[in-house]
Formats: sequence, C-alpha cells, structure tokens
Amino acid sequence: MNIDFSWMAWTWQTATFFATIALLLFGMAAWEYVSPGGNPRVGVLRFETTRGDRLFISLLGSAFIHLAWLGLVGPSLWWALALSVVYAIAVFRYA
Repeated sequence: MNIDFSWMAWTWQTATFFATIALLLFGMAAWEYVSPGGNPRVGVLRFETTRGDRLFISLLGSAFIHLAWLGLVGPSLWWALALSVVYAIAVFRYA
C-alpha cells in the first residue's frame, strides 16, 4: 500500500506521527467514556492533574527528550523513543 502524501509535503514519518497523536486522543476519549472523571490527583509535580494533563505533559516531555537527543547524540532516535515511553509511563504513574 503506497499512499501519496506529496500534495501535503508530508513524509510517511510525519503522517505516522500525526496518526499516532490522533490515536492517542481517540484512546483517551474512549477511556474517559468508559471511566468518566479521570480521578484527578496530586503527584510529584505538586499540582492536580487529570489523565489529559498527564498525556499533554508526557507528549511535551517526549518532544524535549527527542530534541535533546538530536542535539547531543545524533539522528538515531530509537533510544530516544524508548526513553520517551519510559518517561510517559512514569508521568502517568507518578504525576
């Protein structure tokens, strides 16, 4: 299956990135539908966060991890992705 994204000047990596963000948002909406409220809690950040807040914090942190990795290590981002997943798990668990 070869989808042509050239009319948008997108690469397949860009399309995958935005599709992943869309899937995360749909997943969070389904989670909210199944279990409303999100159980706001105060974690190590010392302010109340909901599931949506923790998703935003994990996405923002992952962007900074990837930018730092690009600047300090180089263009191979597989380890940065692994570090970002660990970071997101930690945010959802402790933040």
